[in-house]
Amino acid sequence: MEGLMLAQVLRDLGPSFPARTLGWAFPDETTSALLIEGVGNLVLSYRPPQPALFISRERLRGDPHNGFQRLLAARVRGDLLGAEQLKLDRVVALHFGAAEGFIDQPPARIVFEVTGRNANVLVLEEGEGFAGRITLAAREITGSRNRFRTVRSGGQYTPPPPYDKLDPRDLGETEARSLAQVPLGRWRERLDGLGPLLSAELVRRSGLPGGEAPGERWPQALDALRSLVADPTVREGTLSEGARESARAEKAAALRKALREPLDKRVTLLRNQLGDVTRAEEGVEIAAQDRAEADLLMAYAHTVEPGALSALLPAFDGSGEVPVSLEPQLSAVQNAEKRYTRARRREEVYERLAEREENIRAELAAAQARVDELDHADLDALERLSADLEAEKPERSPYGARFRTPGGLEVLVGRNNKENATLSHRVGKSMDWWFHAQGYPGSHVLVRSGGRDLDLPDILYAARLAASHSKARGSSNVPVDYTRIKHVWRPRGAPAGQVHYTDQKTVFVDGTPPDPGS
Repeated sequence: MEGLMLAQVLRDLGPSFPARTLGWAFPDETTSALLIEGVGNLVLSYRPPQPALFISRERLRGDPHNGFQRLLAARVRGDLLGAEQLKLDRVVALHFGAAEGFIDQPPARIVFEVTGRNANVLVLEEGEGFAGRITLAAREITGSRNRFRTVRSGGQYTPPPPYDKLDPRDLGETEARSLAQVPLGRWRERLDGLGPLLSAELVRRSGLPGGEAPGERWPQALDALRSLVADPTVREGTLSEGARESARAEKAAALRKALREPLDKRVTLLRNQLGDVTRAEEGVEIAAQDRAEADLLMAYAHTVEPGALSALLPAFDGSGEVPVSLEPQLSAVQNAEKRYTRARRREEVYERLAEREENIRAELAAAQARVDELDHADLDALERLSADLEAEKPERSPYGARFRTPGGLEVLVGRNNKENATLSHRVGKSMDWWFHAQGYPGSHVLVRSGGRDLDLPDILYAARLAASHSKARGSSNVPVDYTRIKHVWRPRGAPAGQVHYTDQKTVFVDGTPPDPGS
């Protein structure tokens, strides 16, 4: 059910407020009907994925089927004082007065989220608007089901944030003219309260093609929109067309979410890596200061008192004395050497990261472009993109990601320490080949050669897999060691994935994934 349809139901109820209620009926476990004097039944149907709120003159019966319906019948018995909608979103609040009886009941609110698969009905304590303490929810939503939003009895209710869209009820000519270059079938992306059904009905009433922008005919589209606001009913033919469009939109949303999740993680990772570069740049400045102090200590070591906590040493440029802190258990020369070592490490970190910065920025730009493409793609484009990404995925296996070398040999790449250990100590045969990026944490790569020697293209392919699945990913000239499995062993007491090896050879490759056909 869409926002303008809900607004019409509340308009029909408006003249009867405050309305006398005559009790609840429950036709089934996800339908609650409130009998209102002079109006009929206000029906709350909250079965996903097609919840609805409507007025029915039909005589409805039924006792409560579950604890929520029993509480609803016992707790919400006062007159219906008013109803409100969250902008034109699919969230409605019904306000009830107090009720006298054997046990008096205080005022209460019902919030109905008419939101497709996430439909819910909640009883809230007395209050204004939509926020407040939840007395009971028809559907409890915990963090394990939705990490962004929980709905639990006794907790605080926060409504979904409304969409930032234009309100079609007061859309003026200037705003309508701004939509002239937007295809009419996509006006719902800019207008609140419209979904696939009403969008299809808007196209029908306007007589304009849904896939084209109205252009100079925007007044015709505006007239159709105003008629839809006044009467948001849908013709039967349009209903089936809108249902198809709704199913396509739902499928597109699910695909877009599935495709975006790994991309968003990738964007976050790349931004963090750029942050590492920035921090490494700051480390270079600290390294320069360490080197300057170390130079002073080496030059004036004979003047530094043993065990001193600090020393004042004359600057080389004659600008005065420079305070230098010391570790008292070390000599002046040892303090200097420690500074040199610390500076060298910071400089090496920066050099390694700076070498990768250009690749990181290029990867980030590509990932962000792909996210933008996803946000604007229709269902057909999303399905093509999903198929492309599925084809790009390496073949899965119980023991690491699986690839094929140019020579047709099977390659397994460990995805974590446990898989690395399994590949190196259980799966690999003694004469298979083992690859690992030299000096970098990363995956163990196993080439199942059946004891044969490797051709150069196969060596380079496996080496690039090892480099691109290590901390050296994106770098150039990455050293990769390779040797037979029989020369790889795990030291006693070492954690999973940690090995020693001998008889290795080394090749230098780029830390980017190899092309599938290379």
